Amino acid sequence: MNYRQLGATGLKVSVLSFGASSLGSVFHPIDEKEGIRAVHEAFINGINYFDVSPYYGLLKAEHVLGQALLEIPREQIILSTKAGRYGQDHFDFSYERIIRSVEESMKRLNTDYIDILYLHDIEFGHMDQVINEGIPALHDLKRQGKIRFAGVSGLPLQVFRTVLSHEHVDVILSYCHYCLNDDSLLELLPLVQEKGVGLVNASPLSMGLLSGNEPPEWHPAAPVIRNKCLEAYEYCQMKGISLPKLAIQFAVQHEQIPTTLVSTAKPDNIKANIAFALEKPDSAAMQEIRELLSPIQRMSWPSGRPENDKGVFVR
Repeated sequence: MNYRQLGATGLKVSVLSFGASSLGSVFHPIDEKEGIRAVHEAFINGINYFDVSPYYGLLKAEHVLGQALLEIPREQIILSTKAGRYGQDHFDFSYERIIRSVEESMKRLNTDYIDILYLHDIEFGHMDQVINEGIPALHDLKRQGKIRFAGVSGLPLQVFRTVLSHEHVDVILSYCHYCLNDDSLLELLPLVQEKGVGLVNASPLSMGLLSGNEPPEWHPAAPVIRNKCLEAYEYCQMKGISLPKLAIQFAVQHEQIPTTLVSTAKPDNIKANIAFALEKPDSAAMQEIRELLSPIQRMSWPSGRPENDKGVFVR
């Protein structure tokens, strides 16, 4: 496994990391024992960063990951979870809820500290509450030693610009914006580097669009995006190319993106994903698929409050 520095945190993270959303049966029902074995397989093969949230499976993912971590030396991993999102439409970034949330997560995860705590999907919150209550709660938790680093996550890239122009955070987590069909995360790199912020990329398969499987019903991508990704998968099948393999290789090869989270609850899948990440990519095939996907390049979907995607915020 290869490792990179995560901004100014001093943490060295594996280039491929473990996103635990699948442990919450977010994409399809799972066998919990198999999910626990997937976590152990990831650790054995060099993954040292594990990310979860109370939102994934409505607490289930934290419970399953917590069981898996009982058999892994805590000091040998980097663990992150999130706070502020607790259901499809339940968001609370108030100071008191963030403080209480981390205590609840630590119990489920069987740990007495969290390495990185993110405010989860901040585009759905009121930005004044995120900045004036949620982030100060993170900083107080750092001072108390409950967490080591403070972060925010979301889909629209604008929310990171808004936060970083008003407050300091140590890490940001972006998803679906550095994959074969959407490389818009590159726009954010100059700001991230200027601020010394750690950058975590998630969902190199664009929440299943590049997996070849039917995306879950809740997937927000428009038909034009879904259909083009399916076309790319079918083309790869015809050529004897693995689209998921190319997608993971594309995500991990960028030196300025320290780590990419990939989610699975199957031991064989995580082993295969790690092998993909460490193998030299087929650059010609990757470029061919990028060109096929070019009509939808940087196409995304709306997420959260419209004003948050426009950077509207007054202190």
